[in-house]
Amino acid sequence: MVDASPITAVLGPTNTGKTHRAIERMLSHDSGMIGLPLRLLAREVYDRVTTRVGEARVALVTGEEKRVPRRPDYWVCTVEAMPIDLAVDFLAIDEIQLAAHDQRGHVFTERLLLARGRRETWFLGADTMRPLMSELVPTAKIVQHPRLSRLSSAGAGKLARLPPRSAVVAFSTPQVYEIAERLRAQRGGAAVVLGALSPRTRNAQVALFQSGEVDYLVATDAIGMGLNLDVRHVAFAALRKFDGREVRDLDPAELAQIAGRAGRHLADGTFGTVAPLSLPDGVAAAIEMHRFPAVRRLLWRSSELDRSSIDALLASLRERPRLRSLKLVDDAEDTAALARLAEDPAIRARARGPEAVGLLWEVCRIPDFRKLLFESHVALLAEVYGQLSGPAEVLDEGWMAARVAEIDDVGGDVDTLISRIASIRTWTYISNHARWVRDAGTWQERTRAIEDRLSDALHERLVQRFVERGGPSRGARATPRSPRRAEPGSEPAEVAAGHPFARIAALRALLPSAPLPPAPEDDRARWVESIVGAPHERFSIDVAGRIYDGDVLLGQLARGPTLLLPDVRLAPLEDLGPGARSRVLRRLVAFARDLVEELLGVLRSPEVRALPAAARGIAYQLEQGLGTAAARDAEEQIAELAAEDRALLSARGIEVGERVIYVAHLLRRRAIERRLALCAAWFEPARLPACPAPGAVSVAVARGVDPRAYAAIGYPVFGTRAIRADVAERVHKALASGERAERLSSWMGCPAREAPGVAAVLMG
Repeated sequence: MVDASPITAVLGPTNTGKTHRAIERMLSHDSGMIGLPLRLLAREVYDRVTTRVGEARVALVTGEEKRVPRRPDYWVCTVEAMPIDLAVDFLAIDEIQLAAHDQRGHVFTERLLLARGRRETWFLGADTMRPLMSELVPTAKIVQHPRLSRLSSAGAGKLARLPPRSAVVAFSTPQVYEIAERLRAQRGGAAVVLGALSPRTRNAQVALFQSGEVDYLVATDAIGMGLNLDVRHVAFAALRKFDGREVRDLDPAELAQIAGRAGRHLADGTFGTVAPLSLPDGVAAAIEMHRFPAVRRLLWRSSELDRSSIDALLASLRERPRLRSLKLVDDAEDTAALARLAEDPAIRARARGPEAVGLLWEVCRIPDFRKLLFESHVALLAEVYGQLSGPAEVLDEGWMAARVAEIDDVGGDVDTLISRIASIRTWTYISNHARWVRDAGTWQERTRAIEDRLSDALHERLVQRFVERGGPSRGARATPRSPRRAEPGSEPAEVAAGHPFARIAALRALLPSAPLPPAPEDDRARWVESIVGAPHERFSIDVAGRIYDGDVLLGQLARGPTLLLPDVRLAPLEDLGPGARSRVLRRLVAFARDLVEELLGVLRSPEVRALPAAARGIAYQLEQGLGTAAARDAEEQIAELAAEDRALLSARGIEVGERVIYVAHLLRRRAIERRLALCAAWFEPARLPACPAPGAVSVAVARGVDPRAYAAIGYPVFGTRAIRADVAERVHKALASGERAERLSSWMGCPAREAPGVAAVLMG
C-alpha cells in the first residue's frame, strides 16, 4: 500500500521508553489507537491513558473485554482485536518483533504492512527488526533511544541468596510453583505471575510485590512484554521452554527481553541464573550490549480471504507470500480448526455462500483458551456454529447457561481455578459478539462477574500457598477505614501539589479515621476491584472537591499542573496496602479527568474543533476559564469571528457577548458546584469564593477572594459584585440601550445604592 502519512519505527532494547513515547505521541493527536501484545499490557496502558484524559475518551478492546464509551478519541487494544477499519490520526503497534512468532506473527505482519494512521504511524520493537523494517516499510524513519538504565550480569546465585526485589523466571507452571514454595520457606513468600492469570488476579499478585508485602516474584516469560515492575534483579531458573510444538532453548534476544525487566526507568538492574544453572558463553555479554542476530523472516497470511466456499477460504489461507522475507504461517490455530470442521459433512452442508462461510470463519477464530485437547475445542466450535447457522441464528440461552454454570464455582485448588478462568474466557469472548447471543450486555456482565469471583478466589489461593501471612500490616476490613461524608460547610483539607504517582509515598491522611465493621480480607479485595472497575456515575464530588463512594470518603482533588488537570489525594483507607492504594488512586484520577471532560465536553466536541482558528481560540479561552472568559481577552478572535461561526457557537450554547463569553449550560447549579470543586483544588482556601445560593444572580465580592476564581465559577467581578455571566450580558445590553442603573438593581441582585457603581464598571 502507499504510505501517505509519516511512519516511524522506534527500535531498541527494553527500558528505552518506547511505549511511553508512543502514548505521549498518541495523546498529542486528536485521535489514536495503540495495539499491545498482551491483554494484561493493554489494561495497564488503558489505566495510564485514562489517568491522563479520563475514561470517557478512551476505549479498551481485547478479545474478552470491550469498554467503549459513547464517543472515544483513543483506542487501546490487543493487536488481534484492533478495529483496523476505524480511521484515527495516530496508530502504533508495540512489540512488532512478534511478527516472527510462529502462532501470532501473521497478525503483527499484517499490521506492519497494512495498518496506518491518517497523520502518523509508529512501530515499536526490538532492534533485531531493523533490516526487515527497512525492506518491508522503506519509507519508515528508524529511530533509536538509549536504554535509560544500565543492565549488567550478576552471574549465578543460590535461590536463598537472591537480593530483594528479584524476579525468578521459569517456563513451566510446575517449576513456578516449586520455586514459589521454596521462597515461601526461605524468604517469607513470593507473588506469582503466569500468562494464564486473569488481569484481576495478575494485578492483585503484582500489587503484593509492588507494595513490598513480598520481595520476590516468580513468573513465566509473561513478564517479558512491557509490564512495568519494580524489579532490580532477574534470575533465570530455566533456559528452555515448550513453545507449543517442541521444547527448545530460548535465543539470546528472548532472554534479553525478559532480563530487561530489571532496572526500570533510571534504576540500574542485574540479571543472572539460579545456581547451578548458567548462561551459555557469550549470552551475558550480548544481553549487556544489546547485540543480537537480526530477524530474517516474518510470519505471513493473506489478508484477502475468499469466503465464497470453505475450500476457497482454505486455499486463500494457504496462499504463499511473494517475498522471501515472509513465511506462510503453517500451524495457525484458527486455520487448523477450519480444516478439521471442513471434514464434517454437516458443517459443509450449512456453510454455503459467503455469509455462511464468513460466519464459520468467525467461529473458528474463537481462541482455545483452555489448551486441553484440540478435539474438544473443535467440538465446541462445531456446536457453536451449528446453533448460529440454525433457524434461531443465536446461541440457545439454556445451553449456554448450563455451560457457564458449570464454571461458576470458586472451590478447588490453584490449577482448578486457572482452568475455570480459561474456560470462562471462552464464554466472555463469545458474549462480546453481540449478534451471537440474546441480551449480549447481560451475558458480558455475567461472565465478567464469574471471572472476577474466580480471580479473587485464585488470588487468595496463591497467597495461602506461596506467602507466609500473619504480620500486623495486613488488615481485615471489607471496606477500608475512611472518613464518612463531611457535613456541608466543613472546611476542605489542605491540598498538596504535585502529581500523585510522583509522591504516592508521601501522601498523608486527609481526616481522622472512622472505623468500619470488620469483614474477611477477600471482601476487602473485592471492594478494591469494585472501585477500580466502577462507572463514573458511582462516585460523587462536593464543592470542596471531596470524592465519595456513597458515604465513604475516598479522596480529594488536589492542585495539579493546571486548573484543568487536578491531582487527587487519597483518604487514609489505612487497611489497604500501597499496591491497592495506587490502583484506587488511579481510578480517582481518571474520575477527575472525566469530571473535566463532562464539564467542558461541548468545547471539545468535533464540531467545535472543526471550526476556523478564531472560533477555536475562543473555545480554548473558555476551557481555561471553566466556561467563562472576558471578551476583552479575546478581542482579536472576536474580530475575526465570522457570522456563521458565531451562529454555530450559539447553537451549542456558547455565547459571545460584549463583556463576557460564556457557556450557557455551565451556569446551571450542578455545573457551578463542579466548577467550584475544581477551583477548590487550584486556589488557596482564603482566595476561594463561597458557593452562590441556588438561583443567585450575583454575590457580594468577599475580601481577599481571587477575581479569577469568581470568573471560573461563572460569576465575573464588576466592582463590588460578582455577577452571573448571562445576567451581566443582559444588564450590559439594557444599559447600552439607555436604561438607568437604579432600575436594574433587581436584575443585578444588589441594593439600588450599589447599582450605579457596578453599572459603571460593567460599561467601562
